Amino acid sequence: MPAPTLATCLTITAALGLAAVPQLAQADWTGKGEVGYVMARGNSDTDTGNAKLDIAKEVGVWKHSLALSGLYGKNNDITTAQRWDIRWQSDYKLSERMFAFGAARYEDDNFSGFDYQATLSAGLGYHFIATEATKLTGTLGAGYRVLVPEQLIKDAAGNVVQRIKGERSENVVANAGIDFEQKLTATTTLTDKLLVEAGSDNTYVNNDLALRVSMTGKLALSVGYSVRHNTDPPPGIEKTDQLTTLNLVYMIK
Repeated sequence: MPAPTLATCLTITAALGLAAVPQLAQADWTGKGEVGYVMARGNSDTDTGNAKLDIAKEVGVWKHSLALSGLYGKNNDITTAQRWDIRWQSDYKLSERMFAFGAARYEDDNFSGFDYQATLSAGLGYHFIATEATKLTGTLGAGYRVLVPEQLIKDAAGNVVQRIKGERSENVVANAGIDFEQKLTATTTLTDKLLVEAGSDNTYVNNDLALRVSMTGKLALSVGYSVRHNTDPPPGIEKTDQLTTLNLVYMIK
C-alpha cells in the first residue's frame, strides 16, 4: 500500500481538526479552525491546501494558546510548498493589562532553506487596547533558538533531488510580537499578527493579515495575506515567501 502524500495528510488533519472543534468548545477553548483548498486542471495541474487551528483557554490568572498550521502546494507533479508549524504560549496575568509569558515555536518548512527552526522564549506582554471593537496587544522577550540550514539541489524540472544540511546553530534571540483585532462591522473583522525573532544567524519575521466575514454564528469566510521572511537563508533560497488564502472558518465559542 503506497504511503499517503502530505496533501492527503493535510486534508485528513484539517477534517479531524474541524471535527474536534465541538469537543474543544466543550472544554472552554475559544478560537477558530480554518481550511482552504484550490485545485486547477488544464494547461497546468495545481493543488494547494492549507489548514489552521488557533485556540486559547483561560484558567484563573493563566491563559494558554495553541496555534497549528500546515501548507501544501503542488504544480504539474512538482511539490512547491510543504510546511507545518506549531506554537504554544502560556500567559500569567500580572495586572489588568500586563502579563508574563513563556512560549515555544517549531517550524518545519521544506522550502525555506532551513531543515527546522525551534525556539523557546519568555518575556512580558501588554494589552494596549482591550475593548469590544478593538484589541491591541504587544509582547517583548528573549529566547533560545536552534536552527539547521539546508541547501536544496534541484533538477532541470524543478524537483528537489538532494538536501544538504548545514551546521546546526544555537543562539540567543530577541523576539517581539503584535496582535491586533478590529471589528469593522457586526459581521466583519480585521486581524493582524506579527512575530519577529532576531538572532545573530538569522532574523525571522512572520506577519498574518486577514479579513473575516461571518456567515452564521459559527461559520465565516476569511481572506488572508501572509508574509514570512528569513534574512539569512542558504544561497539560492528566496528570503521572502508570500501566501494569499481564501478559507472556510469554523468559530469556536
